Amino acid sequence: MAQIFLRSANALARASVFVALFLAATGGYALWRLAHSGYVTREGIVLAQPVPFSHDHHVAQIGIDCRYCHTAVERTAAAGIPPTQTCMNCHNQIWTNAAVLDLVRASYRDGKPLTWNKVNDLPDFVHFDHSIHVAKGVACTTCHGPVNKMPLMYQGAPLTMSWCLACHRDPVPNLRPREEVTNVLWQPPADLAAKQKEWALANNVQSKVSCSSCHY
Repeated sequence: MAQIFLRSANALARASVFVALFLAATGGYALWRLAHSGYVTREGIVLAQPVPFSHDHHVAQIGIDCRYCHTAVERTAAAGIPPTQTCMNCHNQIWTNAAVLDLVRASYRDGKPLTWNKVNDLPDFVHFDHSIHVAKGVACTTCHGPVNKMPLMYQGAPLTMSWCLACHRDPVPNLRPREEVTNVLWQPPADLAAKQKEWALANNVQSKVSCSSCHY
């Protein structure tokens, strides 16, 4: 009876197993990279806005404190989006005829709020409370990134569950004095690690990894 398989069949079978494993591993890694890329997490992605607001200009160059616009950040879960009146406190005196601010002036004149595209947008099943993080000494830049260097706002961190849990497991390395939370130019002291332990003790900062901390 004639031989059905060639002598090379065994070698080809072994090679095909290795190729299949390689393709499976490569595909799995590609999917992992995609899931953690800005395409999925939106990290580093600049969203179109009705008005090109520059945090670099307002925060770094002018020195406006975060709380001037985000007035509720110390008291409520949401930091708050400033009403057009806040913009006009300055812009009824400066850049009063700038074309780039036409929509701002129209919003103020017509009493119709601007519709901003939310940059740091967590899923509806995740609860994030700004006030508790501020009270514990977690800086704005920890989650929002270097906003003072952003001509156009983008998401400065992946904001994935694993990213949040890394801080919730060990929050101490992300602490600073509460009075410095909104200071984008804050410089840590030489004995930072020791100080952070003191701030953690003073503000009762503890590890929070229970599901109910964020999902309720």
